[in-house]
Amino acid sequence: MTLNLESMIKAAAKKKKADLVIKNGRIIDVFNLEIIEADIAINDGMIIGLGQYEGIEEVDANGAFICPGLIDGHVHMESSMIHPYHFTQTILEHGVTTIVTDPHEIANVSGTAGIQFMLDATEKAPVDVFFMLPSCVPATSFEHNGASIQAEDLAPLYEHDRVIGLAEVMDFPAVRDGNAAMIAKLTQASRINKKIDGHGAGLAPEDINIYASANIKTDHECVTAQEAKERLKRGMYVMMREGTVAKDVRALIPLVNERNARRFLFCTDDKHLDDLVNEGSIDHNVRISIQEGLDPLLAIQIATLNAAECFSLTDRGAVAPGYRADLLFIDNLENFTIKDVYKNGIITKGKGPFSPIPVPNLLQDSVNMKPINKDDLKISVRTDQPCNMIEIIPNSLVTKHIKETVTTYKGEFISSIDNDQLKLAVIERHKCLGHVGLGIVKGFQIKNGAIASTVAHDSHNIVTVGTSDEDMLVAVKAMEQINGGLVVVCEEKVVASLPLEISGLMANLTTENTLSSLKELHEALHLIGSQKSFNPFVALSFLSLPVIPELKLTDTGLFDVRKFEHIPIQAK
Repeated sequence: MTLNLESMIKAAAKKKKADLVIKNGRIIDVFNLEIIEADIAINDGMIIGLGQYEGIEEVDANGAFICPGLIDGHVHMESSMIHPYHFTQTILEHGVTTIVTDPHEIANVSGTAGIQFMLDATEKAPVDVFFMLPSCVPATSFEHNGASIQAEDLAPLYEHDRVIGLAEVMDFPAVRDGNAAMIAKLTQASRINKKIDGHGAGLAPEDINIYASANIKTDHECVTAQEAKERLKRGMYVMMREGTVAKDVRALIPLVNERNARRFLFCTDDKHLDDLVNEGSIDHNVRISIQEGLDPLLAIQIATLNAAECFSLTDRGAVAPGYRADLLFIDNLENFTIKDVYKNGIITKGKGPFSPIPVPNLLQDSVNMKPINKDDLKISVRTDQPCNMIEIIPNSLVTKHIKETVTTYKGEFISSIDNDQLKLAVIERHKCLGHVGLGIVKGFQIKNGAIASTVAHDSHNIVTVGTSDEDMLVAVKAMEQINGGLVVVCEEKVVASLPLEISGLMANLTTENTLSSLKELHEALHLIGSQKSFNPFVALSFLSLPVIPELKLTDTGLFDVRKFEHIPIQAK
């Protein structure tokens, strides 16, 4: 947006009428945490004055509270499973006018071509989209993804005006041990004054010292107030996350007070489309905070000004002269009900114009795997010794590492519905390497059939869980046929599916059609006995993420996150 500074100054000085004046609103002053009554004068999409003004157009706010547009400090758009343009339209309806995104997921499948697609796809989006470049592609050296991105690959991307930093540094050992490739990325970002995000899941205070010394300024992985306080002590910003699986706001809000609140901001990280539509985005974080007893004005400050200042986005985050006219009309502060959304001084009326860009063919051919058969799914174990096993925690990224004895037939593990012990497989799908990682998982409570997905953080191989090898094989073969997505199999038949043809991560469909397919998937989950208390597809998608404690499964086997090494299925 090109600004006419002379015109803005004239309007601010009342030498000409402002383009737009909003009257009779109660303005949330995020600097003083007060409510003020004044006209808001807007010129060229920017606020140029508070006070008494005349406008070419005047709008009566009828006593509504007016606050800045919300900012999501860390989000993976791919997790919504829709085209980035549709994603931005969806969150705009919930008052989010700016996001800071990490295209880490698509980069792990499609490399820099995936990042470029995300940049291009959001160029004319109705929401301002800023990018942090993926720091860990691959996420670790213990799994196989679709691409490798080094510092020299990031260099030309930093020249883009919406690229503002280096995204979550999740490979802590690489930082601690001074890995040359990681040091090159950190040095590169610091040298050109770019921001650096952290990913401190499970890290001790001594480890946070290392992160902070590396100029890493944020963390969105705090799950307890004590973890958050340790980061605050070390000068970091804490992002309070409320996504589809990781829901941390309630645990962290008790730590927030007027003395330390300026070091907090909100994020969603990973949130599915149906949750975005039904719950909301950052507006949901704000509502939860208020419900938990936080002053509504403080919650709004965290959702706006704090995020803007964390990322040096100096032209947004407040209702004040010199700030973008990204505004929300709020009917009720306690419930944070949004009546109207203004972006750059223009009321959005729900959605912006429909203009998603075409998807490159390269991104629509992302399932390249060797054929697998029943022999590839065999797990040879003994019944007289326990097995290392993943236990899922509903609605959490963290898993438990447990040891239990299992049921076998002719020396091979068989899934036990009674014991809730199911077979889990991660199948490499990028370069036809033929890797099949096998494990046992507890907690899905599936009674029959199988599910499979190509959404499997962070390498996004095919991940499947089921009650029989036959159902799992049907699910995996369906992944090839639809070129990635989500499937539900019952009695060796696909009963529901959602093709995700954009790198196996996002549907090239409208929001409405994607929601319809998701509804069919959820209904199909009930056929196989899935519980309503958590989303099994979401739980499945994080079981191959070897940077979140305690035990995960990669395409080469069980991975102990605490020890940062692979371990056998049979326990010692």
